[in-house]
Amino acid sequence: MAMTAEQAAWFADTFEKLVANVGHAVLGKAHVVRLTLMAMLAEGHVLFEDAPGTGKTSLARALAATVQGSDSRIQFTPDLLPSDVTGVTIYDQRTQQFEFHKGPIFANIVLADEINRASPKTQSALLEVMEESRVTVDGTTYEAGRPFMVLATQNPIEQAGTYRLPEAQLDRFLVKTSIGYPDHESTVALLSGATVRDRSRELSPVITTQAVADMADLAAGTHVDTAVLEYISRLCAQTRQAPETRLGVSVRGALAMVRAAKVWAASQARNYVLPDDVKELAPVVWTHRFVMDPEAEFSGATPEAVLARILADVAAPQQRASA
Repeated sequence: MAMTAEQAAWFADTFEKLVANVGHAVLGKAHVVRLTLMAMLAEGHVLFEDAPGTGKTSLARALAATVQGSDSRIQFTPDLLPSDVTGVTIYDQRTQQFEFHKGPIFANIVLADEINRASPKTQSALLEVMEESRVTVDGTTYEAGRPFMVLATQNPIEQAGTYRLPEAQLDRFLVKTSIGYPDHESTVALLSGATVRDRSRELSPVITTQAVADMADLAAGTHVDTAVLEYISRLCAQTRQAPETRLGVSVRGALAMVRAAKVWAASQARNYVLPDDVKELAPVVWTHRFVMDPEAEFSGATPEAVLARILADVAAPQQRASA
């Protein structure tokens, strides 16, 4: 169902209330909060590449508190097993039946801390639930519910004892970004409230998880003109043909852009997507999907530079069409 202009205005107003509420716990990071909320409403996941102590756990808890949802934290280590993530089936001698004990993946907001420290086998336990929001254990399927979002982190500094995320895993993250350190004013504000260990506990919910699901369904009705879809397709084709890349943006990546752009447009009180939405989101939605040619990478080529050149070379549609 197409979104109306009135619904777009309500969506944007509610979106800003969510941003402001989370901002009480995560100071000075409004843009990152917007990207994370956009991913949640697009029913995607976020990968943070950040140093320790930048507020990733606080962001996850603040999001859960804001939408009246549940949150969990999984500390990924080399000895973590897939069943430690998804859950395990245990035989109950009293009832003489097998009973499934849900793992920490069954929460609205799941923080997968230092995901690259777990073995590839454990990382692969997330593939199904991230793509389909469900878990299959011993032949039985369990729904993860809505909203469901994985906030994964990896430390870009210390790489010893880590396992690089495979391309199939990276492709399932809608957004890759970083929180970074707060600015001077935000740091002073944090230090002045040092006695408060967890600011997210002081947050009151703004909406319910059911309302989040309704907002996600509403955003799906944002109009995307055929010219914008063709623009996205041309950009993806150019990423695959670039001499610096071995692998460009997949079809899943193109679909991710459409979902993200719809929510991003609605968050700005528009019921239609502009080419500028695609340009603004491309660095965080697409660059982590690139597999660079080793020789080009050795020569200094980066996914960000390749994408910037493609965005400059491929002409954006001039005409915009609203629903």
